[in-house]
Amino acid sequence: MVTLTPSTGEHRDPRRWWALSALVASMLVLGFDMTILNVALPTMAEQLGASTGEQQWMADAYVVVFAALMLPAGLLGDRFGRRLMLVAGLAVFLAGSLLGALAGGVTWVVAARTVMGVGGALVTPLSLSVLPSLFGAEERTKAVGVIAAASALGMPLGPIIGGWLLDHFWWGSVFLVNVPMAVLGIAACLLLLPETRDPASPRVDAVSTTLTAAGFSALIYAVIEAPGRGWADPLILGMLGGSLCLMTALVLRERRAVRPMLDMALLAHRGFLVSTLAATLVMFVLSGLLFVLPPYLQAVLGHDALGTGLRLLPMMAGLVVAAKAAQPVVARLGARAVVTAGLVVLAFAAFLGSRTTVDSGYGFTALWLTVAGAGFGFAVVPAMDGAIAALPRDRAGSGSGLLMTLRQVGGALGIALLGSLLAGAFRARLDVTGLPEPAAGTAGESVVAAHLVAEQAGSARLAASANAAYVHGMVLVLLVCGVAALLSALLAVAFLPGTPTRRRRAAAPAPAVATARTDARQ
Repeated sequence: MVTLTPSTGEHRDPRRWWALSALVASMLVLGFDMTILNVALPTMAEQLGASTGEQQWMADAYVVVFAALMLPAGLLGDRFGRRLMLVAGLAVFLAGSLLGALAGGVTWVVAARTVMGVGGALVTPLSLSVLPSLFGAEERTKAVGVIAAASALGMPLGPIIGGWLLDHFWWGSVFLVNVPMAVLGIAACLLLLPETRDPASPRVDAVSTTLTAAGFSALIYAVIEAPGRGWADPLILGMLGGSLCLMTALVLRERRAVRPMLDMALLAHRGFLVSTLAATLVMFVLSGLLFVLPPYLQAVLGHDALGTGLRLLPMMAGLVVAAKAAQPVVARLGARAVVTAGLVVLAFAAFLGSRTTVDSGYGFTALWLTVAGAGFGFAVVPAMDGAIAALPRDRAGSGSGLLMTLRQVGGALGIALLGSLLAGAFRARLDVTGLPEPAAGTAGESVVAAHLVAEQAGSARLAASANAAYVHGMVLVLLVCGVAALLSALLAVAFLPGTPTRRRRAAAPAPAVATARTDARQ
């Protein structure tokens, strides 16, 4: 979200860098929350008896709410006070974390993740919009860079912190670790951040917000539950039809609005549309892989939680390094070449990973994870940059909001669709011959559950079948990721502008463009 609030004057509060540290703490805890949960899911599945579908809900509950509420949350901050809403968001996130730490079952974990999604939706857009009140133009770029770095740093920190906590404490510790950071953020915001608002901002459209949340939730529910119920099940068909109707109503309402919350007309800009599709695809693949990889590393390869977190680092390292290297390459070659190359590299990594067998070992996995991370990095940064660059300057704010929302939608669909593909393939391939019906049903819920049943029954054959079935499902997921990345690469090479950004930016005022683009990366 791009704030139009002017700076507060020539005098700058000497405590502004301390205030920035509070925002950094807020973004850091949000940054590693998703990856820390992915590492914890196999342990939670074992101790809570969660099926693959229930694990999908534990991951997706946060993302669905986050995507639906992020834009209205930003508008609330503009109208009623950004510091007030930022503190409220951290307090809600803290409450959700406490609920998650104390949860005694899957339903309460999903509820906790939903509450945390509400808090995250308030914190993310507002953490950037308060910067103009703290820093002048000459310092703002550096401050935005610090916020972006905190968000990026959270990704590799999540698996390491989560793995260490799970090896030493109970699974609820991955929620409890958020509490001290949220408390620190709240205190720092109250003491150091000035209150700012923009009374002229649009009103929050409660109807559009409801349509977004309900339509998106119905779609995710149908996709997650379909492998167990069947795609022809009346409830699944009803949910899919209801989602289509709600989303259609949302689009029609937003197209008629004078000041729409989701500006659908922006998708008529070809460069914005294709860049947004590329960035959304990257989130789709990344979220899906982060969901399916931890059970493979823990249940199939036999690593503990900390070992799993450390073994995800090659992908994170490739992503961070490539994202940093992408900017100068784009300036020389143009976004089309770099985004296309990144997507092709991602497709190659996915197809390479699809050669995984039960006996492949981690060395092969580390190879294709590193290549995948590089593809992610080279594709996502120039795609997001290109999306905002394709828009008129007066539409950059609404464009960045739509871009961030669609990226979250891509992440939620990645977990739902790829997780459901994996669950269906695993259940179909698992050999439960000779098991009683209740034990067979339990074993089919997830690879973790199958290993527990195999251990109780003393069946090495079931454990081997579970490993083979999971690897088969993961291979299918990787093939789908590879095909999706290739199709996106074809779209990018056909429709993205090829002029290097150095030339395109020459005629544009630097501060406005820089602010919009750095905002979009959040």
